[in-house]
Amino acid sequence: MPETLRSRFALPTALLIGVVTTLIYALYGWRQWHQLDIPSWDLGIFSQLAKAYSTFSAPVVSIKGEGFNLLGDHFHPILVVTGPLWRLWPSPIMLLVLQAVLFGLSAVPLTRLAVKRWGAPLGALLGAGYGLSWGLQSAVASQFHEIAFAVPIIAFSLTNYLRGRILTAALWMAALVFVKEDLGVTVAMFGLILAFRHRRTLRTVWIGAALTLWGALWLLLTTVVILPALNPHGQYDYTSRVGGIMGLLTPIDKWTTLGLLIMTAGVIGLRSPLILLMAPTIAWRAVGNIAAYWGWQWHYSAVLMPIAFAALLEASEKWPRWRNVGLIAALGATAVLSTSLPMMKLLDPAYHSPSPRWSAAQHAVESIPENSTVMSNNPLLAYFVPTAEVYWVNTDNPAPEYFTVDETNNWEDWNTGLTVEAYAEKHFGGDYEPHFSEEGFTIVRRR
Repeated sequence: MPETLRSRFALPTALLIGVVTTLIYALYGWRQWHQLDIPSWDLGIFSQLAKAYSTFSAPVVSIKGEGFNLLGDHFHPILVVTGPLWRLWPSPIMLLVLQAVLFGLSAVPLTRLAVKRWGAPLGALLGAGYGLSWGLQSAVASQFHEIAFAVPIIAFSLTNYLRGRILTAALWMAALVFVKEDLGVTVAMFGLILAFRHRRTLRTVWIGAALTLWGALWLLLTTVVILPALNPHGQYDYTSRVGGIMGLLTPIDKWTTLGLLIMTAGVIGLRSPLILLMAPTIAWRAVGNIAAYWGWQWHYSAVLMPIAFAALLEASEKWPRWRNVGLIAALGATAVLSTSLPMMKLLDPAYHSPSPRWSAAQHAVESIPENSTVMSNNPLLAYFVPTAEVYWVNTDNPAPEYFTVDETNNWEDWNTGLTVEAYAEKHFGGDYEPHFSEEGFTIVRRR
């Protein structure tokens, strides 16, 4: 395809891929919400944060504990933008749709560059492969996290770099320090790549050096000063999650994830210096003692997807004969997971109908008076956030006015044979009476 035609098709193709990606992920989030498919407490946590920001308050998240400022957990001031959005749409669904939009947005610059370099058919294929890559799918399935903002920032940064716009790329990358504290290392790594790779260009060396210093300073400032100062325990909570060096190479899940990442970069992406940007995230996950860090599930690989595809794009310029093989490998990394991929649920007609317990869940939420305090476990935790002050069952909080459990969700494993009322009275004191019971959702009320 002539270069003029490639340029003409690049933006429309990229926008189409971005919109389709957004719609697929938004549909999944919508169905997930109505299926009561809530994998963790994180959606409730970030919903409380957005709700707090919407009232110009500090992001105090009672799900994490009484008076817990979430800026003492991770450093993500960029999430202040969720406050105005919550005022417009005060529902956790807003965060699911926001993440879908951000992931769709990240597909635009990568697809546009791929179409300009490879032509519309192959460029669109790369864009679609990126948009539905296993790392993004896993993040969508695990629901909203702050890294949703990092994905488009990295995509715009690296595509600007590949187009020779060094300063623009550096400015985009510099914004990562406001998404999550560990990304300061990624910022510093990109600065080193600029400085050493373009060491004959003084301007780029200075930009790289400044970016390296910027990333390193924010890493130290957040982990040593800001997070401990705002944390109720006066510490950075995640240092305890570092395991021993002897466990660096095991279990096999770490190698499986690494193999998937290499495939996602088309294998030839290893020839691009940009692949080094994966190293900080891979390193902290490998040394971590939390099993969720090691595998391909959850949201931890999302920030690596734009890096992998950008590395593939750059390597294909140096090694054009292997471009198609690299694209097949990148697409194969997602295809090899086959029916394990979250979006496969959208092919199941049953997933497009609300959960059989949806009506009962709605009744349970509506039974709680507005502005009450309620302690809950999943799946209802996030559903109470818009209208109540919500506590998590496993954190230290004041006695709630309402205590709710899903008796189908491992209740037998932690209630030690007590009724819900007796459990509440034993753990919180006072006198609790039945308030609501339907389809396994049981709520008791403090007299």
